Amino acid sequence: MRYDVVVVGAGIVGLATAREILVRHPRLSLAVLDKEDAIGRHQTGHNSGVIHSGLYYAPGSLKARACVAGRRALLAYCERRGIPYELSGKLVVARHAGELAGLQLLYERGTANGVEGLRFMEPAEFKEIEPYVEGVRALYSPSTGIVDYGRVAQAYAEDVEQMGGTIRLGHRVEDIDRRRDETILETSAGPVATRFLVTCAGLYSDRLARMAGLPRDPQIVPFRGDYYVLRPDRRHLVRSLIYPVPDPSLPFLGVHFTRRMDGSVWLGPNAVLAFAREGYRVTTWNAWDLLDTFSYPAFWKFLRRYWRIGLEELWRDVSKEAFLASLRDYIPSLTAADIEPGPAGVRAQTLSRDGALTDDFAVSERRRELHVRNAPSPAATSALAIAEMVVDRADKLFDWA
Repeated sequence: MRYDVVVVGAGIVGLATAREILVRHPRLSLAVLDKEDAIGRHQTGHNSGVIHSGLYYAPGSLKARACVAGRRALLAYCERRGIPYELSGKLVVARHAGELAGLQLLYERGTANGVEGLRFMEPAEFKEIEPYVEGVRALYSPSTGIVDYGRVAQAYAEDVEQMGGTIRLGHRVEDIDRRRDETILETSAGPVATRFLVTCAGLYSDRLARMAGLPRDPQIVPFRGDYYVLRPDRRHLVRSLIYPVPDPSLPFLGVHFTRRMDGSVWLGPNAVLAFAREGYRVTTWNAWDLLDTFSYPAFWKFLRRYWRIGLEELWRDVSKEAFLASLRDYIPSLTAADIEPGPAGVRAQTLSRDGALTDDFAVSERRRELHVRNAPSPAATSALAIAEMVVDRADKLFDWA
């Protein structure tokens, strides 16, 4: 099999990128390769379904620009395709006076990023939206919403196929071999030749880049996020989205409350080191993945910096009471009987050489290749905008003719 361009990764970013390539260059032959037997099996299929507004991200960063533009494009796309979504709004709640400065910073960031409708609320007002929440003040973001990203990804896949692209599942890329005028991808289903290569491999993005001869940095360190869910008869406790004031030094947003499109309410996630890149259970481990993590010098620098937070997250992972206590900071009426174990996801988090958590998008390029090495949350919200950015770079780098 030979194509003009191959995109590796059938998650939401890979599919959006393949779609954007074909929108701009409809004459190209294109294939999307993925090792799984269905699209969106990992980060796309395990996220909470939030449409982020751009509240958290440093003004001017790729994250901020992609989130604001991506949200706008996503809503327009859902309207065209008839995909249900809901602008349910979000409350970011300050529990005590010590968090008010962080709440003000969020307001300033969101305003600088062009997030519409942001306003502060005192308890009497925010209790009209979330009557069971306790706090001293809240920031309300009416433009935050929810959608089923699995359904969105499926629509992107349909667009790719309708424009002449091919999605080849069960094709695990095992090696990358460059020839003079093409690249050969050795896959579990046989070789695939391509003139141009774009990888959007999520949890395996660094390994694909290393196969292509690029540096190890930045490397993926997988973090598992576990959720609890509200029992169906207690879902009235949460009407929309309730978030804490985040720690600005961390890319994780903390334990929060998310009402989903199907009416369920997810509580979480925490953030603990996963023992496998597909470690959706605490008992799942992979020796190669662990070796990859523990042999990475930046991981030990990270551990020295954040070991106290890591222990707190680990305790919350094994103790339902500890998890419940963090939830009760916002809804004190919650009891252990109200919550049940829920799903989990694994975040493809990259670390820089100094052990810092990489907080922005990262793309590596070569003459006929682009590798999306870090596409953290809000990548699902931002997928159409990320795709435009990636293909803008491809248009400059690749001679498509």
